[in-house]
Amino acid sequence: MMPRVCAVVLTYNRRELLDECLRSIAAQSHVCDRVIVVDNASTDGTAEMLAECWRSKVDAHVLEQNIGAAGGFNLGMRLAYRTGADYIWVMDDDVMPEPDALEKLLAAASVLASRNIAPSFLTSILRSPVGHLTNVPEIDRHTNPLQYENWPDLLDHKLVPVIRAALASNLLPRSTLEQYGLPIADMFIWGEDTEFTLRVAQDRPGFIVGDSRAVHVRQLAGVLDIRTERNPARVAYHFYRIRNDVFLKRRFEGPRAVARLIRRQVKLAVQLCQAQEFARARIVLRGVLAGLSFNPSVEAADAPFTMASVRQMAEPEADLALASAEAAAPAKLAPEQEQAFPNDLRPAV
Repeated sequence: MMPRVCAVVLTYNRRELLDECLRSIAAQSHVCDRVIVVDNASTDGTAEMLAECWRSKVDAHVLEQNIGAAGGFNLGMRLAYRTGADYIWVMDDDVMPEPDALEKLLAAASVLASRNIAPSFLTSILRSPVGHLTNVPEIDRHTNPLQYENWPDLLDHKLVPVIRAALASNLLPRSTLEQYGLPIADMFIWGEDTEFTLRVAQDRPGFIVGDSRAVHVRQLAGVLDIRTERNPARVAYHFYRIRNDVFLKRRFEGPRAVARLIRRQVKLAVQLCQAQEFARARIVLRGVLAGLSFNPSVEAADAPFTMASVRQMAEPEADLALASAEAAAPAKLAPEQEQAFPNDLRPAV
């Protein structure tokens, strides 16, 4: 039996890229059984484009307010989980998988299964439009019985174990969500993919698949840095990046790593003050302080969604739906009066 795959695409104000992404998914040699799009309250006509061009092909859910990448992936993955799919293929709207990208990911899963290896996730090689590597995963450096690093073991199959990766052409077995739950919605933006993949790979690594490739059309190149941020709308979001960085150091690396990060951020705040960038310095310090007490919870894949109101567009045609009516059931949302936008996710000021 062929595995059932549900693709999840998160989008926000990039309708042209989203259209290209969906065309790439539709052109896959292994056809997805269902495609779910989560529109994070776009204001550029994304919902209208979906209604006009993709109404009969995708299951689109339009949020009434932006809950960030973390919240969007959280919703999209729980919706996909409830379709009953065997695998959930996750990406942003700026990811353009090659026509055989999904086929190669599933082939890698078969190779690993033949060796009794159950990966926590499988991910494609990502390159920029001009061919530079981007979003490079972190290699799993566990050792073999001879105390040598074991990561080259499956190089003949172009597979390398990894413990951290972007949610960009990332294929998740259903069992991963069953065991480890969803990305943490309260992280809002930046770092939710790091936390999620590090968490799910603690017991069994993921794998980067050398034969599976995608183009990642990133909005901005290079490392995120509040000093070089030129988009005023994004400056305030660096609060979440810094807060989440401190949280990740606390959760996965320990007190010494936290102390080193705090020293760097305090030094950065001082430099910003010297440059009379007081608003940015305040964002840095607020992020550090928030990160020291930030303790978000992990939700189960079948937990009700309560973050924001969601409008579901028309269902896809029957030939794109999964076989059973139960598999195609929509997510269970909390009553509207109980839905709320968490205070911690309001834009930093």
